[in-house]
Amino acid sequence: MTLEIAVYSPEAAIVAQKAGADRIELCSAPAEGGLTPGTGIMKLVRNELQIPIHVMIRPREGDFCYSELEFRAMMMEIAEAKKAGMDGIVCGILTKKGMVDEKRLKILVEIAKPLNVTFHRAFDMSMNPEESLEKLINCGVSRILTSGGKQTALQGIGMIRKLVKLSAGRIKIMPGSGINEHNLNELLQIEGIEEVHLSAKSYMKGAMEFRNPDIAMGGNIKIPEYDLLLPDAEVIGRIQKMIRTK
Repeated sequence: MTLEIAVYSPEAAIVAQKAGADRIELCSAPAEGGLTPGTGIMKLVRNELQIPIHVMIRPREGDFCYSELEFRAMMMEIAEAKKAGMDGIVCGILTKKGMVDEKRLKILVEIAKPLNVTFHRAFDMSMNPEESLEKLINCGVSRILTSGGKQTALQGIGMIRKLVKLSAGRIKIMPGSGINEHNLNELLQIEGIEEVHLSAKSYMKGAMEFRNPDIAMGGNIKIPEYDLLLPDAEVIGRIQKMIRTK
């Protein structure tokens, strides 16, 4: 069983590795659901980590129907990810009708070679999960990160079971979203699940002593402006123990 931890900074990546993560998903912009980190961050994290790194390739927040300009940016970012020593990429691209954009996804998969490709939770935004599954297999995608079309993986556990059965070993199904030490066991009971994805997120106070309480740089006062998002090492350790004793 592979434990993948989503991280949003070099410090978070180091914490995840020390705590026992088997692989990380490297992103930026947690408030937007994860965007492509800078190439400097990729290179720095690669130098610091020994475990595999899969990097998010997502040019902006919002939906997954991209313009030609955005698609070109994705191709360029994949090329930079390869140069930076990433082990895999994480991406998702849909049509206006909510179907997998096979034509452009095949291009991304080809550019990424020999890196493996994870199709992220854009899958959960697609119109027909069974059809999307077959399209992703046809495109050469290695795994699907999914919550089963629901807000959390536990809520979508029925669809996750169905996807694992339909995949028949042709593609990996990796549950993600809302997974924690309290509900993990239920997901681990699904025959054929070999990987799980979670953030084990926690916040620690940043170094700034002066703090202006009347401003939020992201425009949302509810998001901690001065706190740092890091994975909880103790939670990761407990989850790894659960996985190893399964």
